[in-house]
Amino acid sequence: MDIDTVGGNDVVSYLDPELLHLPEVSSFELKPTTQIAEELFSQWLSQPDTSRLVKSLIRDAKAGLPINAHGISSSAGAGGGSNSLTNVSPPPLSPRSSCVSPRTSKQKISPFSLASTRKLATEPAQEAIPQFYFQHGRPPANELKEQCLSRINLLFNNNLDGLHIDEFKLVTREVCKLPSFFSSALFRRIDVECYGIVTRDAFLKYWAESSMLTMDMATQVFEILKQPNRRYLTKADFKPVLEELLATHPGLEFLQGTPEFQEKYAETVIYRIFYYINRSGNGRLTLRELKRSNLIFVMQQVDEEEEINKILRYFSYEHFYVIYCKFWELDTDHDYLLDRENLIRYGNHCLTYRIVDRIFSQVPKKFSSNVEGKMSYEDFVYFILAEEDKSSEPSLEYWFKCIDLDGNGVLTSSELQYFYEEQLHRMSCMSQEPVLFEDILCQIVDMISPEREGYITLHDLKRSKLSGNIFNILFNLNKFMAFESRDPFLIHQEREDPTLTEWDRFAHREYVRLSMEEDSEAASNGNVESWEESLEAPF
Repeated sequence: MDIDTVGGNDVVSYLDPELLHLPEVSSFELKPTTQIAEELFSQWLSQPDTSRLVKSLIRDAKAGLPINAHGISSSAGAGGGSNSLTNVSPPPLSPRSSCVSPRTSKQKISPFSLASTRKLATEPAQEAIPQFYFQHGRPPANELKEQCLSRINLLFNNNLDGLHIDEFKLVTREVCKLPSFFSSALFRRIDVECYGIVTRDAFLKYWAESSMLTMDMATQVFEILKQPNRRYLTKADFKPVLEELLATHPGLEFLQGTPEFQEKYAETVIYRIFYYINRSGNGRLTLRELKRSNLIFVMQQVDEEEEINKILRYFSYEHFYVIYCKFWELDTDHDYLLDRENLIRYGNHCLTYRIVDRIFSQVPKKFSSNVEGKMSYEDFVYFILAEEDKSSEPSLEYWFKCIDLDGNGVLTSSELQYFYEEQLHRMSCMSQEPVLFEDILCQIVDMISPEREGYITLHDLKRSKLSGNIFNILFNLNKFMAFESRDPFLIHQEREDPTLTEWDRFAHREYVRLSMEEDSEAASNGNVESWEESLEAPF
């Protein structure tokens, strides 16, 4: 390599005392003196290590490798010198960063980006929580919606203009899976403008596109029957359902000629529903009370069973017949109201005056008659259900309020004795051997086993299966004597079918008795008519 090929200024730029291993020479002396610099540079080129370095740089240049003209190795070179210059190659790139060197990547990362990187590395990934609350109910799944849509299209296929109310029953059963006698109530709920017709789109919007499709049946019934601005059901809300049941059920077809009895049957069914289900007794049936009851299941049975009397809960016509006839016998003036003297005759004067007074003081239930000292038919339905089935919880609550004179929620021996005193007097009048109250009290405690000695609570009564007998001991003499004698016929009945309640057995016995009396009366009237006809025939 010829020194003349390098310009003077270029030579001076390359003359670094550190590169030439001449620390004793100052760079300020080299720059202004070009002749000294050229001589030193020529001397440096004549050294063997410099020759090897130049040759190495030329080979790297021919091979296309990067040239590091300033590279000085502190380690031993090819000649083994401690201060020799070597061609040092860079370390291999990281497999994760094949395009950017570690030095460059470090320079580009800011403290903020480093902090965010550490945060992502230390914190676990948060999973998205699916929505679990829906104000108007969970929307229907696509598959369920498609199935419903196919059934809707099938039923509305031949009625493109819509369905009238008499054609809507099939939709109620096939699509909504509701009892058929809900058809009119559902139709009116959709036909809010009273056009008299429900189109496919209107039904689809109300049932399939809303939350009605995913509700349970109890909630569906509740939403269909209740008024839009209320959160409870009243007795009037059940009337449309009972009206359609009376008009369409084959087991009630014989009543269509007597609308007054149709109305009384519907009222009785509604009163029985509220007696058993509306446990608060305020006449406002909540969704929770409806779900806790068996009403929806019983309604489905009514829709499937043609014989209405086989459905003993709420809807039996025989049970209605017994209740209504019992009321009619006591209501001598037939004003549909009973006073104290009327009720005291119930069950062949089986009740004491003291318990009748408590009933008319409206302690167990406030009368709906709004007439002072008068009990309405609704009040009588509550009374007879409580009297003839004292094992049910509504009955225990009814009579507990009557016996609890001070209303403190606890029955004491003095309160029990107050009602039993009249029983003792009645037994004496009937020449029955009286049973002392001390013996009765021991018997009551043995049957109930109260948690606190000397006090009986409603909870104690509900735990015992013999609680109904306690009330009979206190104010129903006929049932008290039957309990003491242990009628084997009644015991056999209970063992024969334990699923029947006390009310079911009473209603069956009374219906048989009442029907036999009616048959005998009709037969006697028939014999008289036939006898009169036979006398008049010759003439």
